[in-house]
Amino acid sequence: MLGLNRKDLTLMMIVAAMTLLAPIILNPFPSDSAMAQFNAGYPDLMQRFVIFGIFAIGFNILFGLTGYLSFGHAAFLGVGSYSAVWMFKLLSMNVIPAIVLAVIISGLFALVIGYISLRRSGIYFSILTLAFAQMSFNLAYSVLTPITNGETGLQLALDDPRVLDGGSSGGSLPVTQLFGLEMRATTQLEIGAWSFDFNVGYYLCAAIMLAVFYLAIRIFRSPFGIMLRAVKSNQQRMNYTGLNSRPYTLAAFVISGMYAGLAGGLMASMDPLAGAERMQWTASGEVVLMTILGGAGTLIGPVLGAGFIKYFENIFSKINDNVLHSWFAVMPDGIEDFLVTIVHPFVGKGWHLTLGLMFMAVVIFLPGGLVEGGQRIGRFVTGRRNKKAGGAEAEAARKQPAE
Repeated sequence: MLGLNRKDLTLMMIVAAMTLLAPIILNPFPSDSAMAQFNAGYPDLMQRFVIFGIFAIGFNILFGLTGYLSFGHAAFLGVGSYSAVWMFKLLSMNVIPAIVLAVIISGLFALVIGYISLRRSGIYFSILTLAFAQMSFNLAYSVLTPITNGETGLQLALDDPRVLDGGSSGGSLPVTQLFGLEMRATTQLEIGAWSFDFNVGYYLCAAIMLAVFYLAIRIFRSPFGIMLRAVKSNQQRMNYTGLNSRPYTLAAFVISGMYAGLAGGLMASMDPLAGAERMQWTASGEVVLMTILGGAGTLIGPVLGAGFIKYFENIFSKINDNVLHSWFAVMPDGIEDFLVTIVHPFVGKGWHLTLGLMFMAVVIFLPGGLVEGGQRIGRFVTGRRNKKAGGAEAEAARKQPAE
């Protein structure tokens, strides 16, 4: 079905179910309970989950398959965002042309950078991509201000032409839409003490993520993907056989850049604003963390890593001392203050410390990322089940009378 084997189809169906039911899955606690702090089913955060999932899936096609570590992928994210906002300013508020332009422009940009950077490998390739990303950031921040609006960022204005929409009307800025359906439109479902938000923008991003996830599966299983794995395994030996690996690595780099541009276009489609900060090296480092944390070279790992990091960034960062005191209020005053003092450095503004410690633990004990952790748990459960079944069979055989 869909050209996938049973294992890949099962994985695809699991990802689809989790994505489509995310507004319910991510809101497990009642809205008025103390644990509602950990709910993540609101539109802005869910959109970030899937958008950065797309970003990480694309990066994994390059890093996970070829082993080429790029520290400059945020440049394509920023280029995609700028392209989308310019499309909103000049043509229409429909998100389709903006997303298409973002993918095309970022792909062309990746072709130029990849053609130069892939002349080197290893750490030299990583430094080249980092240099290009920083040059792009500085150009956007201070040199190309007529195009990028510098440090203020590119955003919509009332006097934008928008030739297909007829410009702004009524003195208010328009909103992004898909053939008249606004991206910010949200339907709220109340079931008892629970509240679930179903947002149009999120489901557009989710549908696109499922499409590119399917494409990633096909790339992984294709002869092209096998060639990329050969590059990662031993590129020098591959070259000795007479195969030129550069076209394959360049194609992987361009595809990965187009994924990043798609993510940038979706970010601008949800919030029509583009700034140079999206091109900083920290944004490139973030997608590296997402991929490694989830499991580089795996299909679902980058999606898990992206969701994990964005959850920490948006949920743990909001836990302040007042929340901690409410958690430990049942304790005596002295113990309550002591516990708040102990936990305080790891939440709120200190969420990076918690994430860093967890990342260190994953790298040390689970080199394959969160996916490896899930596989170990699965093998452990299966082993215990088989052991019990084997023990039961042995016991039954022992009790049988000898013939």
